[in-house]
Amino acid sequence: MTTVPHPPYSPDLTPCDFFLFPRMKRNVKGKRFADIDEVKKKKLTEALAGILKNEFKKCFKNWNKRLDKCINSNGEYFKGD
Repeated sequence: MTTVPHPPYSPDLTPCDFFLFPRMKRNVKGKRFADIDEVKKKKLTEALAGILKNEFKKCFKNWNKRLDKCINSNGEYFKGD
């Protein structure tokens, strides 16, 4: 496996950071749960199951655009999607 250095000002380059985690947070935000197992088994599983194939495709197209912007900026900070 090859390790690729990650630019310090680009924490949202991974699909989990800009797509998956925010979506999962929305599914549990403002709700109370009996325990962590309820969150894991019920709400997070529902959030994952609710993601459509087209949404994943869009996510990875967006990811490619973000990576291109990062490359074009030589890893420096940039704003916008």
